[in-house]
Amino acid sequence: MFDFLSGDSGLWMLFSTGFISATLLPGSSEVNLIASLKLGDNPIWLILLVATIGNTLGGMTNYWIGRLFPEKKPKNKHVHKAKKWLKKYGYWSLLLSWLPFIGDPLCLAAGWLRMHHWLCLVAILFGKAVRYTTLAIFVQSLG
Repeated sequence: MFDFLSGDSGLWMLFSTGFISATLLPGSSEVNLIASLKLGDNPIWLILLVATIGNTLGGMTNYWIGRLFPEKKPKNKHVHKAKKWLKKYGYWSLLLSWLPFIGDPLCLAAGWLRMHHWLCLVAILFGKAVRYTTLAIFVQSLG
């Protein structure tokens, strides 16, 4: 059942695409999540756990990269918007870290603003878990 360590497992791919798609690199983990759900080789809870952990670690990688930046005025308009949003809405903004285009800069800006890493981790983890769970429920309802 738990075949995460074997070479023929799609869970490694799911974890990897989840991680990569949450960094500033382009990628999409939804396709792999749907494929893993449709194959049915692993329990749904394990698929959701692997995708969520990979995607959360990718988001936290952006956070830690942001911590390396000096506190200067941003040059990238997306990072500037994310920084303003985080200042206005705080940690709640990180629940939306899964969104395309704005999610990665949100995590980066959270690190840049020196927001508390444990609170960021919880908010990012929760937002990404809700997203994957919602997608899984939708896919399962289609049959």
